[in-house]
Amino acid sequence: MKYLKLIRYQNLLMLAFMQILFRYGFLKLQNIPLALADWQYGLLVLSTVLIAAAGYVINNIFDQETDLINKPNDVVVGKSISETATYNIYVALNITGVAIGFYLSNIIMRPGFATVFILVAASLYFYATTLKQIMILGNIVVALLLSFSVIIIGVFDIFPATDMANRAQMTSLFSILLDYAIFAFMINFIREIVKDIEDVNGDYNQGMNTLPIAIGADRTAKIVFALAIIPVVSLLIYINNYFVANNLYIVTLYAFVFVLAPLLYFIAKIITAKTKKEFHDLSSILKWILFFGILSILVINLNIKYNA
Repeated sequence: MKYLKLIRYQNLLMLAFMQILFRYGFLKLQNIPLALADWQYGLLVLSTVLIAAAGYVINNIFDQETDLINKPNDVVVGKSISETATYNIYVALNITGVAIGFYLSNIIMRPGFATVFILVAASLYFYATTLKQIMILGNIVVALLLSFSVIIIGVFDIFPATDMANRAQMTSLFSILLDYAIFAFMINFIREIVKDIEDVNGDYNQGMNTLPIAIGADRTAKIVFALAIIPVVSLLIYINNYFVANNLYIVTLYAFVFVLAPLLYFIAKIITAKTKKEFHDLSSILKWILFFGILSILVINLNIKYNA
C-alpha cells in the first residue's frame, strides 16, 4: 500500500484508461490501419504510465516537507520508504519507460520519436525540482504533459500508418485527438491552480511562489472562475457545431449532464469556497469532469452507430 501512495495509482489508472479508451473506443472503430499491434499499443500505455509514475515519485521526494503540512497522511518518503529506495524506484521506472519508448520508436521505423519519452521524463524531473516553484509555469507544464498523453496516441498509432490514400481521414482523426488534448489541458490547468489554493499553507511555508501565494486565495479563485468560463463557452460551440449539427442528440445530452452541468456547478462554487476541504472537493469535481469528458469519445461512436 505504501508504494501505491508513492505513485498515486488512481491517477495512473485514469491515464491508462484514457489511452485504452481512445484506442478501443475510438480508433479501432474507424476501419483504418493503425501502426501498432494491440500488444505494442499496450507497451505504449505501459511506457506512458511508468514515466508518469516516475514523475510522481520524484515529486514526492522533493515535496516531503510541503506534504507534511498539506497531506501528512500521504507522506511515505522518509517514513515507510527511505529516500534512497525512492530514488532507486524513480530511476528504474524511468529507465524502463524510456527503454520501451525506444523499442516502439524502432518498431514504427521512427527512431527519432524516442526523444519524446526522454523529453517527457526530463520535463517531469525539472517540474519537481524547479518549474513547480515558478508561478503559473509549473501549472502549464503539468497540464501540457497530460494533454500530450493524448497526442502521443496519434503520433505513434496514426501518423506512421498515414499515406496518400488515407491522409484526409487520418488528419481528421488526429484533429479529434487534438480537440480532446486541448480539453484535457484546459481542465487540468484549472485543476492545478485549484490544488495550489488548497495547498497554499504548505507551499507558503516552503517559500514557493504559486499564484495564491502571490495574489491571495480569493483573487486566485476569481481568476479560476474566469478561466472556467472558457471551456464552458468552447464546449457550447463544439456541441452546437459538431453534435447538434450532426443530429447526435444522445451525446449532446450526455455532454450537458456529465460535463457542462458539473462545470457550471464548479463555477458557482469556486467563488464561495473558503476552506481547504471545499477546494479539495472542487479539485475532485474537475477530475470527474475530465473523466466524463474523455469518456464522451465512446458515447460519440455509439451515438453515430445508433443513428446509422
